[in-house]
Amino acid sequence: MLPAISSAIILWKLSVSFFLTSFVQQESPWYDRVLTGMETGPTGAHFGHSDPTDSRYAASFDGAEIVRQAVAANSEYLVMWVRDGDYAYYQSKLLPKAPGLAGRDPLREAMDEAAKSRLPIIAYCVVQQGGHFLTAHPEWQMRDANGQPIGRFCYNSGYLEALKQMVAEQLEYGIAGFHIDMVDQGFGTPYGCWCESCRRQFEQEYSRPMPTGPTWDDTWDKMLEFRYRSSERLEQLLAAHIRALDPRATVDFNYHGNPPFSFEVGQRPVQHARNGDFITGETGVWGFSALTVGLNVQFYRAAVPDQRVQVAMQRGVRMYHDQTTRPLNDLRWELLTLLSHGAFVTMVDKTGFDGRLDPMAYERTGAAFAEAQAKRSHFGHMPIADVGIYFSSRTRDWVGRDKPAEWFPSFLGAHKALAYEHIPYGIVLDENATVESVRRYPVLLVPNPGIVSEREVEMFREYVTGGGKLIFTGLPGCYDRLGEPIESSSLETLIGGQFVQRLDSLDNWLRFLTDSESSEEEQAAMARGLRRDWPFLVKGPAAVWKPTTASALGQVMKPYRSIRQQTGLEGTDWPMSAEAPVGPAILRHKIGAGEVLTFAVSPDYATASEHHVVEARRLLTAAIDLLHPTPRVRVTAPATVESIVTDDPASRTLRIHLLGYNGPPQTLSAKERPYVLPALMEDAPTFRATIELQHAPESVSTFNSSTTLKLAGNKIDVVISDVHDVVILKY
Repeated sequence: MLPAISSAIILWKLSVSFFLTSFVQQESPWYDRVLTGMETGPTGAHFGHSDPTDSRYAASFDGAEIVRQAVAANSEYLVMWVRDGDYAYYQSKLLPKAPGLAGRDPLREAMDEAAKSRLPIIAYCVVQQGGHFLTAHPEWQMRDANGQPIGRFCYNSGYLEALKQMVAEQLEYGIAGFHIDMVDQGFGTPYGCWCESCRRQFEQEYSRPMPTGPTWDDTWDKMLEFRYRSSERLEQLLAAHIRALDPRATVDFNYHGNPPFSFEVGQRPVQHARNGDFITGETGVWGFSALTVGLNVQFYRAAVPDQRVQVAMQRGVRMYHDQTTRPLNDLRWELLTLLSHGAFVTMVDKTGFDGRLDPMAYERTGAAFAEAQAKRSHFGHMPIADVGIYFSSRTRDWVGRDKPAEWFPSFLGAHKALAYEHIPYGIVLDENATVESVRRYPVLLVPNPGIVSEREVEMFREYVTGGGKLIFTGLPGCYDRLGEPIESSSLETLIGGQFVQRLDSLDNWLRFLTDSESSEEEQAAMARGLRRDWPFLVKGPAAVWKPTTASALGQVMKPYRSIRQQTGLEGTDWPMSAEAPVGPAILRHKIGAGEVLTFAVSPDYATASEHHVVEARRLLTAAIDLLHPTPRVRVTAPATVESIVTDDPASRTLRIHLLGYNGPPQTLSAKERPYVLPALMEDAPTFRATIELQHAPESVSTFNSSTTLKLAGNKIDVVISDVHDVVILKY
């Protein structure tokens, strides 16, 4: 049995503290005031690397020294590890303490030191890790369909009550809040828990027995809902408990609703983003790619538009649990990218095995944080977006199923194309999308939306008839609600064409030839100077459409299949060359004041694939320019440069953040092939960019004095020799 903790005593202590501070003018929450902070925790036990008898582990994990170093590194808050998968790093009546701590209490040490600088201390508390505590409580384990334990905590067990007691212990220290990590249900099979508690609860809610595995039918639909609601319920009940004990304590949960996560972790993009005071996610080129650093911020903001966004990055060269330190320019690039997109940023530091800090990590972090704070006034403004990229969680779950990596390239490639082509974008999520929310985007790009509900069809229709411009790719509306292929598309009246068939190939080709159904102007706009008789690969899902009320443009060409491929003796993973046209490449359909442009191929998927020809990417750019030819801001720069445009209407200020990525070429990893690890950026780049506006600005300046700037009417040329600069325009 767990030792009882008197909630009444805790509530009394906290109420006295709250009463004493009620006479003092209350500040805004800590997370509304900060830009940069640290997360510091030990390594080893988090992944089960520490034996409970090894007294060297965390012996030098010193809370006071961690606070001193964080303050010296310009940190404005500290996320302090207090509970990981094995140990507590404070005096707990519930959990074993890390063996090297002996009688010491790192959380108390940190709180006492932090009081000197009023540094907010946030308690890092893990939910899901299979360590000593799980071994001690097998009754709380998740179980597979055969009743065997699977090494994870079940959220419908008594574990929630144990978590409540843990956070109550930690609140007694006077912490500012909690960062709750690992609220997942696993990152692979089995996809569920079949313990007796879950079985009973499922049958009560749905009046049917649990499926014994992924059946991809209506009962499995209920199973996914059950899993989502189990995670949501745990987050909401834990947050409510914390707020009941201390209304001032903040709560945030590490979020796994964004790509590349899928249904497997038990989180939906919106449903599991809104349960804390702000949304927290993580990034890192090792796990999310260099490109999706900014995408994560946009995704989190779309999930909960009225909350601040926190993103955690790490100082190690490979992943969280190594004790290496990246070059300063590499740290600066990721940090400044996140800040430019509007996040506040936590730098994750992992100590050595014995708990010692790396002085170089804090030196470089301090330099990066100092720069960020010097540029503070240029961050956090309203982003400008010409294109909204639509994300369908239903398609992710039911078309992607247990192979989501086969669907994600469409969404990720759409983002990659816009980032490389410097087109300002935002994210639109199917769970909270409305006609009003999508109307802020002149163009709505909907990548491979296999499942489109009646509600979504009507939303798209109202958006278009009101003047919006829609782009569909892949197999739009070609699956039913359970992810099964259907013979027609739910979007045919919007597309202006009849769905004939899906191609059974991914190595599909496109060419532009002059035909009677499209004007020379349209051909020239989409072909962008390409040879009209030249077929180029557009890898990804493709369909044959028959135009009804839409006009057609270009040709989709199917690939050759050798005799061996036709007889199943050879695979089709490697692209074959183009054979013959099978249908139009693009349908263009005007409806009301707007229009719909549908690609019969997948230029987005192609852009994220291993066969990412530039021409496929630029199909999307050409389509956006055709539909939205006069953007407020147009940036021309190398593909290695990312641009973020923000507006501050109160001061009539536009800001264009320009960030250069300068990674040297890499070799293949010995691990597998192809497998290329991202490069570390050692040297600051030098690059040129051109900014064109609809009207000439009243004034223009840059933050960096080293940047050269030339203004001619409504056109600005800059040459930047740094990772980041911001062009500041008064209008």
